[in-house]
Amino acid sequence: MKILKLLSKFLFILFLSIIFFKTAVSNEPVDIWKFEKKENVPEEKLIENSKSIKNENTQEINLLEQSQNIIVNNSLGTNNIKLAGLYDPSENGLSIDMWSSSNGKEIKHFLEKLNSKKLSNFSEKILDVALLTNSYLPSNNISSEEFLDFKFQYLIKKRDFELIKNFLIKNSSIKENDKILRFYIDYYLSNSQLDKSCEIFDYVKEVTSDYLNNFKIYCLIDQNKKEEAQLLIDLKSEFENIDEFFLNKFNILMGYEEKDELVSDKNILKFHLSHKTNENFSYEPKIDTPKFLWKYLSNSNLLKDSELINIENSDQVKLIEKATNEGAYEEQELFDLYKRFQFDINQLINVNDAYKLLSDYQGRALIYQRLLLASDSILKINLSYMLNKSFDESNLSNVFDEELSKILKTINEDEIPSNFTKFYEQNKESEKEKELKIKFNNKIFHQSKLLNYFLNKTSLPKVEKEANDLLKKIKKNKKYSFSKKDIMMIESLKSDGVQILKKYDKLYEHKPNLPVEINSMILNGETGLVLLKIADIIGEDELEDIDLESVSFIVGILNELNTVNLRNEILLKVLPLKV
Repeated sequence: MKILKLLSKFLFILFLSIIFFKTAVSNEPVDIWKFEKKENVPEEKLIENSKSIKNENTQEINLLEQSQNIIVNNSLGTNNIKLAGLYDPSENGLSIDMWSSSNGKEIKHFLEKLNSKKLSNFSEKILDVALLTNSYLPSNNISSEEFLDFKFQYLIKKRDFELIKNFLIKNSSIKENDKILRFYIDYYLSNSQLDKSCEIFDYVKEVTSDYLNNFKIYCLIDQNKKEEAQLLIDLKSEFENIDEFFLNKFNILMGYEEKDELVSDKNILKFHLSHKTNENFSYEPKIDTPKFLWKYLSNSNLLKDSELINIENSDQVKLIEKATNEGAYEEQELFDLYKRFQFDINQLINVNDAYKLLSDYQGRALIYQRLLLASDSILKINLSYMLNKSFDESNLSNVFDEELSKILKTINEDEIPSNFTKFYEQNKESEKEKELKIKFNNKIFHQSKLLNYFLNKTSLPKVEKEANDLLKKIKKNKKYSFSKKDIMMIESLKSDGVQILKKYDKLYEHKPNLPVEINSMILNGETGLVLLKIADIIGEDELEDIDLESVSFIVGILNELNTVNLRNEILLKVLPLKV
């Protein structure tokens, strides 16, 4: 190890000497180093820019160049970032300036408001487009760091790890990515998928935090790239103090020291390294053990078998309940544990009063056992409600999902008392809806084959002819009255450039109802903020639950914005007859 360290330091000094020599003898100004206003150039900057020196034949130099990304360089920040996003603005008729003119106070207001809601699927889709479209970062009353943090919070809350991966790859130069990068790699490590954690470093090469640097070094060891790992740790030691625990585990993994039994649960990386370097590793979780540790223990088969739990030990039973709530144990394992409790016949008969005299977990075991014996529908639904309430009161709301669904499916819906209807509907697992096909009706404008245009199955010239032909037939029908849906459809067609003959203008009356404020924002190019307002309007409601007037209002805004993909999705949801 010492020889390798000395060699690394020698190469490092030699490399810097070459750089200084080339600078001294050159007659040309080295613009990339920007010497003109700086007399003292930090070593970090020299290392960062050493990539301009080409030495393809020297393996050591190449390794040094690869290590650039582990150096902390505080000169890089979001001030240098112009764009951040995932989707091409043209996909939704937006521009890279969609945030540039907006007041940051309003942006923060709406983002904080939306973050506190459980958004509907379509509201979330709008937020996807608003936050993840590639665009300039706003700067008026909001910092780049603040806005990026909103993006990261949203991605973390969404928990779409493929989406997170794509975002990281396309925005790999953003220093502030560290937060979401750590969330990503920690998630896969807690699932015992180290390879997925490590592969992201192939794309995101520049990391700045100590935690991510250590994780990257560990990945190199796991990939049997020990020379690179050693070089990085040596370079790291030149500029900062290395975490003693990590250094100890590094030496063990490199083969410099014997395995030990040191355990740290400070973070998932340290916990994993504790497990990795100890053949006899064991860890007894507690009631307050963090969720990520429960997850790791479960996925690494390190949890005690639920059958070995002593039901006389309240701490052990509560531990299993907590672990089940965190997903470390299957629901069925907990309910099998409940079956092991012993109750007398009087307790089972008088369950409504008896469970109140027991501890919370014993009460739940009693209710569950009585529930298994029940045949009467009213009793079943009542006991199910009691058990669910008990779990909620103990902050164990994730425990009773699958089992509750199974129980409710055994109850005839017609036998559900009215006071339990909502509970039944919310907790009975709904059958997966069959995909409905559109049924065309060419006698009604909004149900006609013109819908194919919004399905991208008809060209604009073709739909223009079909629309005018249909309007000709409708005009002859004196009884036909244009509905709100008809108007939405024809105004959307016109917004896309479909030329409707003037003689059909009198078939319906349409008065644009966009508020002055929103119209002004659209004209000012504040499309990002407008999308946030739309998401706020829809909020937690699904499209089918929104009144037609509000839908028409939203479609009108989207037409003005030219965000046709989002608009088409709404139209295809509310206009067609489906069977």
